[in-house]
Amino acid sequence: MKSFSLRFFFLLILYVGFTGITITLSSITSQALQNFEYYRGIRQMSMGGAAIAVVNDETSLLINPAGLGKLRDYIITVVDPEVDIGAQTQASLGTGVTKPLNPQETLDALNNGHKDKPLYLRGQVFPSLVVPNFGLGVFKKYEVAAEVDTTTNLYRYQYFNETALVLGYNFRFWDGRIKIGASGRFTNHAVAEDTAIDPTSTNLTLNSMIKEGLGAAVDGGIILSAPWFLLPTLAAVYRDIGTTTYDVNDGMLFNATERPDPTKGTLDVALALFPIFGKSTRGTFTLEYRDILTTSTETDPNRRYHGGFEINFSDALFL
Repeated sequence: MKSFSLRFFFLLILYVGFTGITITLSSITSQALQNFEYYRGIRQMSMGGAAIAVVNDETSLLINPAGLGKLRDYIITVVDPEVDIGAQTQASLGTGVTKPLNPQETLDALNNGHKDKPLYLRGQVFPSLVVPNFGLGVFKKYEVAAEVDTTTNLYRYQYFNETALVLGYNFRFWDGRIKIGASGRFTNHAVAEDTAIDPTSTNLTLNSMIKEGLGAAVDGGIILSAPWFLLPTLAAVYRDIGTTTYDVNDGMLFNATERPDPTKGTLDVALALFPIFGKSTRGTFTLEYRDILTTSTETDPNRRYHGGFEINFSDALFL
């Protein structure tokens, strides 16, 4: 039987229970529809959004399933909560943290002296269990963006409610130099998006705006690592292979009569270098280009580039 290392117990302390409550500030400024990512984690955000070539923990299930081949221990995540709050959101909401889940209450809050101030809020949890080359988890996310634009005299409201069971597996070849992984998601997808609402509206309800449905999605990923100095690595992830539709069954949370639009497949690519600075200290450089198929709603090509640098101290502290 495999012996438990000190690192495993250290990771268990970190991950079991609340795995780091993360609060970050962001700014949403465009009146157009936002291009929301399915999953965004704190380590990924710290690396400028680049992650598919370097991920090596439970988030591999959602970022790049080939990253499951980098695991060396078991990781149990009971909650893993993250909260992402827009820079001007608290001023608009006060203590009403649940107001963004109601389009009318959100509109009333923005009309009360907070027009032209974008509101953004995201909350998610991801309990999971991963072992080398295999993992499963349950992903839950709420995400809302809203704004009353006085230039166009329109109210924009976007709401996402995601619930997914995720299962992933990785195959290692040539002593791990080639890792090929796949993950499947059985997901309940609920979305409400409208950028042209009358800001004088008084009877908006989420049920009247929501589109919801159950769907099955598959992601595939590959990581190629050369056994040379700096371990040059190439990676790619194809998300929502073959397009994900949400017509498997009715949704679980709302009485929606319409199904969400299908999610088109996207292909991301990245490269990374892993310099060794000391006996227990390693660095990471990575660059990533998102959606080379240009199927998403992101129109600015410069926003598809991401890059980051990280120093890893004994797999316990990441700077």
